[in-house]
This record gives sequence, C-alpha cells and structure tokens, in this order.
Amino acid sequence: MESRAGHRVLPGEEALATLSEYLERALNQGRHLIMVRSEGGTSVLYLGEVGSSDGEPAKCGVIQNELADAILEATRSGFNDTTINDVRYRFIRTFTELSGRGAVVFAAA
Repeated sequence: MESRAGHRVLPGEEALATLSEYLERALNQGRHLIMVRSEGGTSVLYLGEVGSSDGEPAKCGVIQNELADAILEATRSGFNDTTINDVRYRFIRTFTELSGRGAVVFAAA
C-alpha cells in the first residue's frame, strides 16, 4: 500500500500497535502524544503540551516515516474511537506547530 505522498505504508495493525504503546505512555503521564517529522526519514515523538508554561515537550521516541504515515492513514483528524489489542482508545488528532515544524497531536478524549 502507498500513502498519498507515494511512500510505502505499513499495515494498519502494526501502526495501531505502535500508536497504542505511545498513547499509553501519554495517558500514564496525563500528557499529549506529539509526532513531528524530522530529517533523515524519521519522525520524533514527544510527550507534553504544545505551548504550555510547563516547558517543552519531552522526547520519548523516534519512528520511521513509513510507520508515521501508516499511523496517519489508520487514524483521522478529529475524534477517533478505536480498539487496539482489545483496549478501547478515544482520542482527538489535531495539528499544530512545535519549534517551527508541523506536528500531529494525539490527545485523550
């Protein structure tokens, strides 16, 4: 499968499993998951609040852009209600800017 940008997209199941891992981290800390595409074919993941007075979001991982594309293909902008590995997740996917770069935010709903 290919993304809208013409890149190979990983299966949705793998993408959702990765998303659930990082969503759990965000939920456990009461924070948002933020994904920012970076140089070199990777996307950096952060936990935190964009524009918060609590400081900058903390880096929590790096994934390949193919996986980031698959996560975006498997979710949609706005409200999402999905079950991943028998766990129900409700979150809102929005877009913002972090340090001058476009960012995707996953926030618990």
